[in-house]
Amino acid sequence: MNRLTLPTGGSPAGYSGRAGTPVRQDTASAVFEDARSSPSFGRLRRSQRTFATLATIAVLSLYLLYVLLSSYAPGVVDARVAGRLNVAFFLGLAQFGATFLTAWLYTRHADRRRDPVAEQVRQDIERVLAAGPHGPGQAAGVSA
Repeated sequence: MNRLTLPTGGSPAGYSGRAGTPVRQDTASAVFEDARSSPSFGRLRRSQRTFATLATIAVLSLYLLYVLLSSYAPGVVDARVAGRLNVAFFLGLAQFGATFLTAWLYTRHADRRRDPVAEQVRQDIERVLAAGPHGPGQAAGVSA
């Protein structure tokens, strides 16, 4: 299991991660590199990539279907559904629906799956930064 560790040396005040408080660049970089290699951060990135890839494929597929049917099957898209409304009209409306559905699914996904993991990663980083240096050969470790 990877552990977030704080490089030794320097003063504890220089290691605070709070807004407006300076963080030594070498320390911040080292802590971020440790956090980035943690399993939690890996899960966070995989979750984002998976959702973004699947959502992009789904929305682009619907759009491509609309374009291809309009170009190569005009008889299908010209078919009347209700009164003067045809298939093309409803496929066009489906683009808006897909956009709103994707936004809603993303928010739901982020709230349930990504935000808790991101919060844990943030807390781990802040805990390491707040711990300060512990002398040569010692480091404050936080399981990720």
